[in-house]
Amino acid sequence: MIDFEIFLNKLDFIDAIIKTSEELNLKAYIVGGFVRDIILNRNRNEIDFLIIGSGLEFAKSLANRLNVKNISLYKNFGTAHFRYKNFDLEFVGARKESYDRASRNPIVENGTFEDDINRRDFTINTLAVSVNRSDFGRLIDTFNGLKDIENKIIKTPVDPLITFNDDPLRILRAYRFAAQLSFQVDDAINKAANLLRGRLSIISQERITEEFFKILSSPKPSVGLLLLQSSGVMEIIFPEIFIMAGVEQRKDFHHKDVFLHTCQVVDNIAQVTEDVWLRFAALVHDIAKPQTKKFFEGIGWTFHGHEEIGARMMKPIFKRMKLPMHKLEYIQKLIRLHLRPIALAKEEVTESAIRRFIVLAGEDLNDLITLCRADITSKDAEKVNQYLDNYERVMKRVLEVEEKDKLRAFQSPVRGDEIMRICNLKPSKKVGEIKSAIEEAILDGKIGNNYEEALQYLMEIKDKFQISN
Repeated sequence: MIDFEIFLNKLDFIDAIIKTSEELNLKAYIVGGFVRDIILNRNRNEIDFLIIGSGLEFAKSLANRLNVKNISLYKNFGTAHFRYKNFDLEFVGARKESYDRASRNPIVENGTFEDDINRRDFTINTLAVSVNRSDFGRLIDTFNGLKDIENKIIKTPVDPLITFNDDPLRILRAYRFAAQLSFQVDDAINKAANLLRGRLSIISQERITEEFFKILSSPKPSVGLLLLQSSGVMEIIFPEIFIMAGVEQRKDFHHKDVFLHTCQVVDNIAQVTEDVWLRFAALVHDIAKPQTKKFFEGIGWTFHGHEEIGARMMKPIFKRMKLPMHKLEYIQKLIRLHLRPIALAKEEVTESAIRRFIVLAGEDLNDLITLCRADITSKDAEKVNQYLDNYERVMKRVLEVEEKDKLRAFQSPVRGDEIMRICNLKPSKKVGEIKSAIEEAILDGKIGNNYEEALQYLMEIKDKFQISN
C-alpha cells in the first residue's frame, strides 16, 4: 500500500496547502486521477483539489501564498486553475449535481464531501487523500476504488444507467480508461452503454472526437475499439467503422474480418509510433471495403478501388467529426497509396517503379512504409513472417533508391523559367510538357536527378517539341 504521507511531502507546495486550509478553515483533499495514478505508478502532473467550501477563495489565497500571478477563475463552475512549477493545479468546491435529460450540463449546488464523491464517474476516480493536518495522507475509499484498481476493472460508483444517463460522455470515458490502463470493463457498463448510446446525441461532436482520439492514443487502441464495437456505440460515433465487422476478405496476409484486421493494424502501428494521425490513417485505410466488396469465383472477395473511394470518403467524415482540415490531404494520401508498397513487394520491381512510388509518397514516404508494414496481419504467423521478409527487402531497396536519387521533394532540376528562356517560349502548356518529359526521363533512369544531366537532356529533346531557338 502506498504511504501517501511520504509521497505528498515530496511536493514542495503541500505545506502551503495545509496553511491555506487552516487559515481559511476549509478542508482540502486531492481527488481523482492523481490518486489513481499514484497507486498505478503512472506519472501525472495534473492535481485536482476538492475544497469543502469555496474552491475559488482557496485557489486565490494559495496562489498569493505561492506568489503565483496567473490564475484562471471559472465562477460559473466554481473552479479555479493555475500552474505552479511543473504542476497544473485545479480547485473545485464540493458540489452535488442534478441533470435534465435534454442536456449534459448539470444543475450545480454546494455540497458535502460525500455529495462530491458520489457524483464521480468511476470507482477508480472516487479515491481521495486528505491534505489536512488532522489526518494528513489518509486515503478515503468510499466505493472500493482501490480494490477495483487492484482487480483492473472499470465500474461506476452507482448504477451505470444513472451515471451514463446523467452524462453520456462517460460511456466513451469508460472505454478510454480501459484502453489507457489495460483494464476490463464491468458487464453492467457495457449493457448500459448499449441501452443509452443514443443519448450521445446531446454531447458536442468536439467532446466525442476528443475521447475517441484519446482511445487511439492509448497503448493498445483495440481495447477501446472492440468495446465501442461490441456495445454498439461505434455505430453512433463512427458508423463507417462499425459496418466493417463481418465483412470477409481473402486471408492471405490479412485477418479474414475487415474490422478485426483493422484493429490489429492500429495496434501494430501503435507499437512503433505515438503519432495519432498515423494511427487514424491505420484505422481508416480500409474504410471503403464494405462498399466495394465483390465475390469472384476462384479468387474470392475483392475490393477493387477501395483505396480511392476511401480517400474520397474522408472529407465528409472530417467535417462531421470536426477534425482539423489541414490533416485531410495527409490521410487521403495514405489511404490512396496504402496498396502500392504491398504491390511492389509482390513482384520483381524495377527501379523506375520504385522511383515513381517515392515521388507519389513524397515527404510521407516513411509514414506510408510504416502503415503498410502494420497492414500485414494474419493468424498464420509463418505466412506473415514470410511476407514481411519480402516486404522489408523491397522497402530497403526503396529507401536506398530514395537516398541515392534524392527524390523526396521531386521536380525537374531545370525550372520552367529556364525552359522558357532556352526554348524561347512564353508561359504555355508546352513548357509543362517539356518539364514532364525531363521528370519522366529521371524516373525511368535515363538520366540522373541533377541539373547538369537534366539540362543536357533538355538540349537533346527540345527539337522534338518543334521548338526553334
